Amino acid sequence: MSSLIDFMVAQKIQLTTNNTRKLVLSISLFFNIGMLFVFKYFNFFIETFAEVFLLFGKPISHSSLAFVLPVGISFYTFQTLSYTIDVYKKRIVPTTDIVSFFAFVSFFPQLVAGPIERATHLLPQFEKKRIFDYKKSICGLQLILGGLFKKMVIADNCALIVNNLFDNYQEYSGSTLLCGAIIFGFQIYGDFSGYSDMAIGTSKLLGFDLMKNFNFPYLSKNLIEFWRRWHISLSTWFRDYVYIALGGNRVSNPRLVFNILIVFLLSGLWHGANLTFVLWGVLHGVVLLVTIFINKYTNTERFFARKNYAFLDLIRIGITFFIVTMAWIFFRAETITEAFLYISKIFSNSLFTMPQGNKWFLLFLIGYMCIEWLQKKKEHLLDIDHISSKKIRYLIYYTTAFLIFYYGGDLQTFIYFQF
Repeated sequence: MSSLIDFMVAQKIQLTTNNTRKLVLSISLFFNIGMLFVFKYFNFFIETFAEVFLLFGKPISHSSLAFVLPVGISFYTFQTLSYTIDVYKKRIVPTTDIVSFFAFVSFFPQLVAGPIERATHLLPQFEKKRIFDYKKSICGLQLILGGLFKKMVIADNCALIVNNLFDNYQEYSGSTLLCGAIIFGFQIYGDFSGYSDMAIGTSKLLGFDLMKNFNFPYLSKNLIEFWRRWHISLSTWFRDYVYIALGGNRVSNPRLVFNILIVFLLSGLWHGANLTFVLWGVLHGVVLLVTIFINKYTNTERFFARKNYAFLDLIRIGITFFIVTMAWIFFRAETITEAFLYISKIFSNSLFTMPQGNKWFLLFLIGYMCIEWLQKKKEHLLDIDHISSKKIRYLIYYTTAFLIFYYGGDLQTFIYFQF
């Protein structure tokens, strides 16, 4: 239904005059955002509204709607919205091929968890003949193998540790819980970027190019850079369709604060109908604003650019990673109260004790980050075509495959399937 409405709306926008184009576009906005609200946020807002009244001693009766959340609704809703908005902005001519448009919206590799593609990039690929490309297929297989490694070896093994620590955080020391937060950061990265790599790789085998969604984000030296590297398809979507529409950065400082906070509030809400996601988004927005104003009113970035030392980069990467890790606690916790209790337990006297659990797994994750550091200028984890020796390349491939089969953890659902 969403695809059919947006296909027809785009056709109508193309044929109407400037006076009514915005009205036609509003049909697409109202329907898509309305469907997303009903399925994903209706119960959340009703319950939040009731809780606010309860705080003032005015309990009200309310009922929830029993909806089954359509898989990937947050992804394909944004994808179809970008199409009608781009037609309205005259960035693309609407297609008359309904089959190609439906295929664009429901393209199976990235349908349920992205990347969130733009019609300007993906739709024309359905309308032209595709020819087998050997190099593109090799790249696709590399991405699939690397994605499986991230998901099955890293994310699924991390999940076993993280689930136990977050469910029983009262029983563990602060140092162990800090390790748990770090491990969750690797879990969600391995889970989501692994899926994205497999989706992009599968698409390449079929002759399609999808946009890059992750670019070694944990090597970011500040939060601005992090959001240029993490979930790139979502961050650029909010930049192009929300942030710029609000005025971007060519505004006064108070308005800039408003624009950034709105974008990250919406980003948090996009991830889930829970106050924990909202607070996670706002925290990122606040730290990003601090970074922006530090760069604006000091010579910090120019200083680091002049002092191009690896140890300074490592310190900045470590600080950024710590901030992101602390914010992940709100993303993972069931409630805000639980998140604060988890954090308070971290910063207790037991923070300075030896962590409990498997130390070797942490060393493995550190080793993995070293590999990412070595590959940071490459397109993806297994982009090793620059290695001239065919034997070494195949040794890397077979070693990766062995690790997947031998150390693959218990099957875990993709985290972003819930969004």
